[in-house]
Amino acid sequence: MPERLSSAELIRRVLDPGTFESWDAPVVREGSETPDDAYAAQLARAAQKAGTDESVVTGRALLDGLPVAVVVGEFDFLAGSVGRATARRIRAAVERATAEGLPVLAAPVSGGTRMQEGVPAFVQMAPVAAAIAAHRAAGLAYLVWLRHPTTGGVMASWGSLGQMTAVEPDALVGFLGPRVFEALHGEPFPEGVQTGENLAAHGVVDAVLPVARLRERAAAVVRLLTDRVVHVGAAGDARAEQSSPPAPPTPPADASGTWSVVRRSRAEDHPGVRDLLAVGAEGTVVLSGTGEGERDPGVLLALTRLGGHSCVLVGHDRASVAAHGPFGPAGLRTARRGMRLAAELGLPLVTVVDTGGAELSVAAEQGAMAGEIARCLAELTSLPVPTVSVLLGQGNGGGALALLPADHVIASGTGWLSPLPPEGASAIVHRDTSHAAEMAHAHGVTAAAMATHGLVDQVLEGEGRELVVRLAGGVAAALSDLGGTDDAARRAARLHRYA
Repeated sequence: MPERLSSAELIRRVLDPGTFESWDAPVVREGSETPDDAYAAQLARAAQKAGTDESVVTGRALLDGLPVAVVVGEFDFLAGSVGRATARRIRAAVERATAEGLPVLAAPVSGGTRMQEGVPAFVQMAPVAAAIAAHRAAGLAYLVWLRHPTTGGVMASWGSLGQMTAVEPDALVGFLGPRVFEALHGEPFPEGVQTGENLAAHGVVDAVLPVARLRERAAAVVRLLTDRVVHVGAAGDARAEQSSPPAPPTPPADASGTWSVVRRSRAEDHPGVRDLLAVGAEGTVVLSGTGEGERDPGVLLALTRLGGHSCVLVGHDRASVAAHGPFGPAGLRTARRGMRLAAELGLPLVTVVDTGGAELSVAAEQGAMAGEIARCLAELTSLPVPTVSVLLGQGNGGGALALLPADHVIASGTGWLSPLPPEGASAIVHRDTSHAAEMAHAHGVTAAAMATHGLVDQVLEGEGRELVVRLAGGVAAALSDLGGTDDAARRAARLHRYA
């Protein structure tokens, strides 16, 4: 059973000492909110037990020196239930945070809607959700840490609207509480489903995070969103190598040269997206899944900083594919989550293309693989923020193209793009796979060949760590160059290269 912290103890453990400033005015309840003396007596006893006048505490504080607004649940006040006064307090805090340009750290703990107040309390989920939506629409962060337990209307409103959502270990989190389920259905709810660990495994939440790590993780995200451009550090050293434009790439002269590129991209030791993050990024916070009940490890989503520039990164993860198989439709829905986050937070998007091909299966077809590729292309080409793509290795099929279109396209010398694996193209034309090399060469799949057609802006050569360092530097330079460009002109130019 998780340790149940009071709101005051949680504030003490997570926020900078002595910086919390309450925003809570004394609760004034309308007559209809206390329909009888029994409920009024319950409220009085709850206040005495909890040491608070409601089931949430709100205010402003510093988090590792960064100003944030906080909304913290208090379980000892009627099991953290939300009545009309509670909802008004949450809304007021979120609206004030929006007006003051502050990120919000929310820490719900609740059994749900307050039954003593009936339907008028239940419908308060709607205006609370609307206030959070307006906060996010203003380009501000709303971060959630779910505590034990969080169920019902709280889970279905302010507990599930975070751009990043973590949960404390072993917490009960879910829509319908197990006691209510058993009363309604005459049998217990299956064990192990309504746990933070299970929801993390299914892409509903991003991480299982003990309170001891909450401060570090939340501060990392807030810092990425607050200090969007900082001194470049190590990634800047990588950029220095790009101070002189590289010579125009020369496409391989024959099929054997093209096939060498393909083979090098498929090597087990070829660097992947995680190597790019390890060498060139700072402050990385990996998110998990779609946030809507799907998780595909074949696509990595992170908030990070490259060359001093905060950004959202989405990339094919070759290491995960080696362990779990090709990514499916959920991987592209994860990518689209990243695109929406970039647009919402006003951060540039970096995509990394490195895939031997998307999943081919009944499940992928029924999960709308083709539709997800189309939706990725539609969203990526119309994003209002700067975009940079890195053709790192294999670029096989529609699953690769789904992450490619960008304002600036960088490729490794081992990068390539093809509508089918070269072996597949050979099978269509020659009815065997022995002509794969010549088909790849004829189709001009290599990054160098793509550059001659204006489909790639920059080709960077190298092996191993040297290659990753150069690519990180190229991304840093591109993000810097795109920072001051006009949105409409940038989007028009993004599409023009394919016209």
